Amino acid sequence: MSAKATPTRIVILGAGFAGLTAARELERLLPDDAPVRLTIVNRDNYFLFTPMLHEVAASDLDVTTIVSPLRKLLRRTSIFCGTVEGIDTEARTVTVSHAEGAHAHTLPYDHLVVALGAVTNFFGIPGLADRAVTMKSLGDAIHLRNRLIQHLEEADFECNASIRRPLLTCVVAGGGFAGVETVAAANDFLREALRFYRNLGPADLRVLVVHPGPYLLPELGEALVRYTQARLAERGVEVVLNARVKGLDGDAVVLSDGQRVDARTVVWTAGNAANPALADVPCAMERGRIVVDPFLRVPQLPGVWALGDCAHIADPATGSAFPPTAQHALREGRCVARNIVAELRGGRMTPFTFSTIGLLATIGRRTGVANILGVNFSGFVAWWLWRTIYLAKLPRLEKKVRVAIDWTLDVLFSKDLVQFSTRTSPFARHEQVPRFARNHFAAATHLADTSDALQSAHT
Repeated sequence: MSAKATPTRIVILGAGFAGLTAARELERLLPDDAPVRLTIVNRDNYFLFTPMLHEVAASDLDVTTIVSPLRKLLRRTSIFCGTVEGIDTEARTVTVSHAEGAHAHTLPYDHLVVALGAVTNFFGIPGLADRAVTMKSLGDAIHLRNRLIQHLEEADFECNASIRRPLLTCVVAGGGFAGVETVAAANDFLREALRFYRNLGPADLRVLVVHPGPYLLPELGEALVRYTQARLAERGVEVVLNARVKGLDGDAVVLSDGQRVDARTVVWTAGNAANPALADVPCAMERGRIVVDPFLRVPQLPGVWALGDCAHIADPATGSAFPPTAQHALREGRCVARNIVAELRGGRMTPFTFSTIGLLATIGRRTGVANILGVNFSGFVAWWLWRTIYLAKLPRLEKKVRVAIDWTLDVLFSKDLVQFSTRTSPFARHEQVPRFARNHFAAATHLADTSDALQSAHT
C-alpha cells in the first residue's frame, strides 16, 4: 500500500468488547504509515469491563477500577464521544452527535464495523422502565449501590414497619448470569452492612431473585444449578422460579404467580432488545440483530460488518446463533480486523469459528460455579477461577493492579458504606439548603451587604 494513497476510512460503532478489540487489532496489524484512518464512536470515553459491574454495586471494587480510558487503550484511532443517530448505507455515512444531541457530524466510511451491542428490553411491563434499576452501565452500578445504602439509612430510623419493610426488600428479576451475580452481591452487601445499623436486623431484610424458568443458570447444567440455588437459599436469598414480573403497583412488585412483593428496590436483568440505531439499516435481521455471513460481513451492504450483541452469527456446527458473551465478542473483534486487513491487501479472509471455553459465575461469599472445558467447579475454587480469569482479561496493567489491591482490601476490611453523590455544595444551590440555613445565609448576606455599603459611604 502506497503512503500517498487516499486513506481508507474505517469507522467502528461501539467500544465494548467487540468494537474495542477490533480497533486494537487493526492498530496492531496495520503499520503506522498505512493509508488508513481509524475512528471509533462511543457514548462514553472509556471501556467498561461489564463482568465486574456487580462488584462495584456491592462495594467490592472502587468505581474507576473497571473502566479504562479509550485514549489510553488506542494509540492511532480517532475517538468520537457521542451517539449514533443514523446510518446511511447508500451514501456510506454515519450521523453522530455530541453535546447531548445539539451538535451533529457526518462521518464517511469505506468500512463500517457495527458493534453497538443491545439495550434493555422492559417488554412494556407497567412501571418497570420508570422504577427498575438495570445493570448495563457504570451509572447503573453506582445507582444501585446508592439506592441500597440510602434505603438502609432511611430504614434505620423508620418506626413504621409497613414502610421499613419495602425499604429493606430487594427484588432482582432474571436468573441468568447477570441476575444471579447481582442478587448474590447485593445480598452479601446488605447483610454485612446490617451490623452498622443499630435498629436493623437480619429478620428485617428480604432479597429475592425471580426467574421465569424452572431453575437458575440453565446453561451450567443440573449439578451446578442445584448447588447455586442451595447456596443462595442458605444465605437468605429467596429463589422464585417459574414466575415473571408482571408489573409494578406503587411499592409492590406483581408476579405472574399471584405474589405481590412490597419492594423499593427492583433490579431488571431479564431482557435485551436491539439497539434502536439499527432500526433503519436495510439488511436481514433476526430478532433485531444484523444477520452476517461467516466472515462477519453484512451480505446486502458492501463494506459493512457486524459483531457482538447486535449481530446474528450462525454457528456452522449447530446452525443456531453464537451466544452474546464477552469471550465470543473478543474473538469476533479480532476476526473482523483480520478480515478487513485481508480485504485491503487482497488476501484471503477467514470465517469466524469458536467454541465456548467455559462459563463462570460468582454466587457470593467467595463462592462460585464454573464449567470449563466440560469440567464442573464449585465453591471457593470456582470463585478463585472467576477472579483469576477475569483479572487476566481486564485491559491495562494499571487496572489489574488496582483491582487486585481492592480485592485484597476487601478481604481485610468491611465494605464501604459511602453513598456517592454528584450534588454540589448546598450553598451553591439555594433550593437544597434547609430553611434555617437559608435564613442564616440570607442574614449573613444582608450583614455583608450593609458592611460594604457603610464602607463605601465612609470612602
